[in-house]
Amino acid sequence: MPVTFIVIVLLVAGVLWWYRRKMIKEAADDVADVLGRVRGSVRRERLEGKDEMSALTAIDDPVVAAATLILAIATDGPRMTREREQALREVIAGVAAQSRADDAIDYAKWAAGRVDDAGVVIDTLTPLLRERLDEAEKSDLITMARRVATAGGQPLPMLETRMHKLRQKLGVVVH
Repeated sequence: MPVTFIVIVLLVAGVLWWYRRKMIKEAADDVADVLGRVRGSVRRERLEGKDEMSALTAIDDPVVAAATLILAIATDGPRMTREREQALREVIAGVAAQSRADDAIDYAKWAAGRVDDAGVVIDTLTPLLRERLDEAEKSDLITMARRVATAGGQPLPMLETRMHKLRQKLGVVVH
């Protein structure tokens, strides 16, 4: 009888040891899985940020930069209205040939659509524009941005804030 009792105790101990080992392994696998998902999420966010910014940092043409900047300000909040798009086409056509203006607007739509915040667009593109535009052209850019943003009536909620930031970043005297 004692031998049977010892065998049963050893079997129970073996089963408990096996079950506990299995539970620890599952817990460790769960922790590793969660850490892997977190690491993947961080990598994706980092890549999305780079992808988002590369659309802007690839711009080296002042006309494309101006079109993208104006478009971002004009669509900060609401969608682009027909009136604003028409005003954008008019102001860009006033500073570039029609085919170049169309290309600049197409790229601007794509690039501005990849970045959610007009402030980021202003921060990224104004160094190029500040370097390449003279004072009169900077003033014209500010006027064009306001004209497009106010086309179609309803003023944009963040317009004055964005215009102030644009003037500051371009180095235009701010009153």
